[in-house]
Amino acid sequence: MAKARRTKHNGNSQRRAMRPTWEGHLRLSLVTCPVALYTATERAADVHFHMINPKTNNRIRMQTVDAGTGRVVERSDLVKGFEVSKNKYVLFEQDELDAVKLESTRVIDIGEFVDASSIDRIYWDEPYYLAPGGKTGIEAYAVIRAAMEKQGKVALGRLVMHQRERICALEPRDSGILLTTLRTHDEIRSSSEVFDRNLPRPDRRMLEIAEKIIAQQEAEFDPSEFKDRYEDALRDLIARKKKGEKLVSSEEPEEEAKVVDLMDALRKSLKGGGGPSRDKADRFLEAHGRRPRAASRKKAGSRKRAAKQAA
Repeated sequence: MAKARRTKHNGNSQRRAMRPTWEGHLRLSLVTCPVALYTATERAADVHFHMINPKTNNRIRMQTVDAGTGRVVERSDLVKGFEVSKNKYVLFEQDELDAVKLESTRVIDIGEFVDASSIDRIYWDEPYYLAPGGKTGIEAYAVIRAAMEKQGKVALGRLVMHQRERICALEPRDSGILLTTLRTHDEIRSSSEVFDRNLPRPDRRMLEIAEKIIAQQEAEFDPSEFKDRYEDALRDLIARKKKGEKLVSSEEPEEEAKVVDLMDALRKSLKGGGGPSRDKADRFLEAHGRRPRAASRKKAGSRKRAAKQAA
């Protein structure tokens, strides 16, 4: 489980102050308790850039310009419009839009309980932590959470957030509740628009080799092993620029040879483990003064031993 970040204050370890995204009440039939919603993901650490004029080193300020006249227009003078045909818009004043806003009831009403496995993964959207909103009603929160955990069910409810009504799923997690917003059926594209139903029937021998490759690369899911390599490279680049290093372009990676014989490629994959992509990754790390992680080397060794046994 992900560990909450902590910071020391007056000698005591306290949870870092977090601002709730939403505050209101959780209601199950006649049982109600105050709750607060917190984002469960962190994007503040991402690298963000500003547009800069290199001649003055000043930030660029964007302006709103009329596409027809080319004149600058004040944002306070603008209204929203919906395009009904090419360059034809229906205009709306803010009070007209406010009239159709859903009333923010500040209540998450639990409507029904389902098995988590019955919710297709494609519908899961954004995760949030739903915590007690104070000492008042914390017993009711604990009862609702414990009942869901004992029954092994996921609660479905509705939440009005940012002026939009969202369907949400609530489930016990650690000592609290994880709330995940769900996409609606209309938001999901049909897979038939993309997938070809007439896939060729796999050759039995090729399928057996592919299954062995999957078996020898089997592992436990460990999210700490997955890093955003582009973000890491950007941070490394920023650090070197701050030190005043002169940067040069890296060599173009070699193009991988096209697979001509699928059976031959499968056999080589079974014997060789990671393949050219893994080798290139290791060469890249070594070229930048970093060694491949021991865990990766250990896994590669296990794959090679499994390949010898399979052969």
